[in-house]
Parts: sequence; C-alpha cells; structure tokens
Amino acid sequence: MSTETDNKAKLRHELSYWCGRKRAEGKLKNIHFEALMLAMAKENSQDFLKGKVVVDFGCGPRGSLEWATEARLRIGVDVLADDYIRTCGSKEHNMVYVCSTESSIPLPSNYADVLFTMNAFDHVANTAVMARELMRILAPGGQFIASFNLYEPKTVHEPNTLTSGQLHGLFGDYLESWEPRTVPKGPGNDSYRYFFCGSDKVPKDRQGKPHVMWLRGTKRQAGDFEHRF
Repeated sequence: MSTETDNKAKLRHELSYWCGRKRAEGKLKNIHFEALMLAMAKENSQDFLKGKVVVDFGCGPRGSLEWATEARLRIGVDVLADDYIRTCGSKEHNMVYVCSTESSIPLPSNYADVLFTMNAFDHVANTAVMARELMRILAPGGQFIASFNLYEPKTVHEPNTLTSGQLHGLFGDYLESWEPRTVPKGPGNDSYRYFFCGSDKVPKDRQGKPHVMWLRGTKRQAGDFEHRF
C-alpha cells in the first residue's frame, strides 16, 4: 500500500472518529481546554493572550481556542479543518479554521504570538518539516506551548515514536527558556492526570510506560537560524 493511500486511510479514520464523537455527544464539548491549556502554559489566567494572535496546530474540531477571548485572533490549523466545519459543527466556533498539513502552513512567517500544539507530532509524516513550519509562523519572542506523547509504539495513525532527545534536537536551536515537564501518561483517556495530581501520586505500575511532555519555550530573536526558513 502506498504512502498516499495510507495517509488517506488515516484521515478517513480520524474523521470517522470525530463524527462518532459528535453523534455520541450531540455537540462536541470544549469546556476542558481552558484549564488544560493554561496548565500547559503555567499560567493562572488568559491575560498573557491579551491582544495576541493565538494559533493551535492540530486543533481538532472541538473549538480548542473558544475559551481564549482575550486574544486578538484565534486560529485553529488542522488537515481536516474543512471536514470539521462541514460535519462536526466547527463553523459555530469563534475562531478561524485553516485547513493545512504540517508541510506548508498558509500563514505568514513570524505571524503567531502564541502557538499551541497538543498531541499532533506523532501523527505527522515528517516531524522535522513540522517543527520548521511551526517555528516559521511563530514570531521572534513568541511563546511555543506544546504537549507531546513520548515513547509510544508506532501505529498506522501515529507513525512516529517521540523521545525527549528527539524533540530537543528539533526545537533546541529555535527556542530559549526551554522548560519541559514530563510525567507518565495517565490511564485510559485521562492522559494528563499526573500533571494535575502531582508526579508523587504516580502509581508504580505507570513507571516505564509512555510519558507526556509539556513544553513552553520562547522563540529566539532573529538570528543564525533564519536561513532555515
């Protein structure tokens, strides 16, 4: 089976999942994103977003930035964005959806003041290309706030096994104030449990299992990495 065929099958599977969630929930819920994304950012309020252009790459259809009312502009980027608007009710959200892969995001360079991404890196074909594109659209001095699933086996739908060393190699030259936090992945659908309850609460049977990294970093001012764009 070709890579293109694999990718089409992957996208069909993802859209089918979200359509199933829409049928189950009636209206896709997004109330949890505020607490989650503020915790990722190590912020107590959304004041740091005031007047900013805020982007979420791999946003999904739930309206991940609906809570960010202080932002000047809220943009969700996802390869299935057009399908989400058509089938999942995303057109009702107070944010702009942009349909794009990781290879060429249709936003200007140095455009985003704050750039979120959650559990998107292991889904893409080329992590180096994605890292370069994200850093291209993030403004110097802008905030990169991300969640990564680490040490998980590859699957058809998640073709990359991420490690902390790999991520440092991808982003270390672009970011200063590199602040990663890593805990074991929570059980079931509760992936982020141990960020909220404290790492001292992690049971022994979770040690050695897949982890989650939360990272906040500041893009360096214009410098020697610019030739990569």
